[in-house]
Amino acid sequence: MNDNEMMLTEHLGELRKRILITLGAFLVFFSFAFYFVEDIYNWLIRDLDQKLAILGPSDILWVYFMISGVAAIALTIPIAAYQTWLFVKPALGKKEQRITLSYIPALFLLFISGLSFGYFVVYPMVLQFLMKLSAGHFEVFFTSEKYFSFVVNLTLPFGFLFEIPLIVMFLTSIGILNPVMLAKSRKIAYFGLILVSITITPPDFVSDFLVTIPLLFLYEVSITISKIMYKKKQKLMQAEAAEFERAS
Repeated sequence: MNDNEMMLTEHLGELRKRILITLGAFLVFFSFAFYFVEDIYNWLIRDLDQKLAILGPSDILWVYFMISGVAAIALTIPIAAYQTWLFVKPALGKKEQRITLSYIPALFLLFISGLSFGYFVVYPMVLQFLMKLSAGHFEVFFTSEKYFSFVVNLTLPFGFLFEIPLIVMFLTSIGILNPVMLAKSRKIAYFGLILVSITITPPDFVSDFLVTIPLLFLYEVSITISKIMYKKKQKLMQAEAAEFERAS
């Protein structure tokens, strides 16, 4: 086995280790969330005017798994980010290591902010709109599975999508992305984001619109952040080059 094959094997082994640690953390958090799932369930349905129905014995278990899964994902975000940082750490300089490590708390906070935005802002607006459409025409009947699928589809995507600016900042800081690339890819990115919003939301125009607009806004914020990071990186490189010239 040559050196390249040995290095590849070591990288794959390291990647496998990081993935297993992340999956282990997810399972631990999932078990923890499942222990308190009834309390979480009661809190989530606190404002409903009617009880949710189930169509079969397994429905409530599926709902509990869904709630526990979302909670576990939120709690696993910092662990997954730290394991990713440990994997790429050898390829980063000491300064880059410190900067990228500081992103981890922000990833968690942005994810929670995205969930909060989806749950407290988008979800009530969409639910109220849909309830008005059905008023006087239909007998409203919610099942637990349909209701929580609706809530998760409107909230969970925002948790991930609120991470976009920070991910762009990180990729710009290590030289993978730059604002010129992002600006040139704007049309393709818009199309992709619109496609994502249509895919992850319930099949109605209002939901699609309420998800698409924040996505496009986040992309523009990401371009602005990338510009700031790129200029800082360029100034730093110029300063280092000037210092090197003076030293030589």
